[in-house]
Amino acid sequence: MNPSADWEQRSADLWAAFNAGPEEWDEEEFRRRVGALADELEPNHPVAAFERACAWDSTGHSDRAVPLYRRALELGIDGIRRRRSLIQMSSSLRNIGQAEECVRLLTEERGRGSDELDDAVSATLALALTSVGREREAVSIAVGALAKHLPRYQRSMANYARLLVEPGRSAD
Repeated sequence: MNPSADWEQRSADLWAAFNAGPEEWDEEEFRRRVGALADELEPNHPVAAFERACAWDSTGHSDRAVPLYRRALELGIDGIRRRRSLIQMSSSLRNIGQAEECVRLLTEERGRGSDELDDAVSATLALALTSVGREREAVSIAVGALAKHLPRYQRSMANYARLLVEPGRSAD
């Protein structure tokens, strides 16, 4: 069961206030307020685990966020939050020195359906690839994602991105 529209609005308002000026927030108080909202949901609700993970992540505690993202995914979080959970967990994994798992998860995710978070998947994957010494592939993914947003040179940039990783070819 999804949270009510009222719950979603209160959550969105809390996050908007935090994102508007996190330097004014006490991190512990923010996490407490997110936790109080999460507590309004049913026990073992995937959105509750997700929201708690986001609060830990947004206050600089990737190590505390990863198990909560995993829990949200195990509990069957769906929709856009499923993809956000995967992206954010992967970024946190990279932050705590587990970039190989991040690369694996996001490489698999790129093969799934497409949505407005495709570029976030690509950007996070590109960062993880640099962490595992695969810089050419990282640049290829980043340039490929950027190419479709350019007012000109889209085809050329997409070609250059492909050539960076195509065996025997060079975009240099």
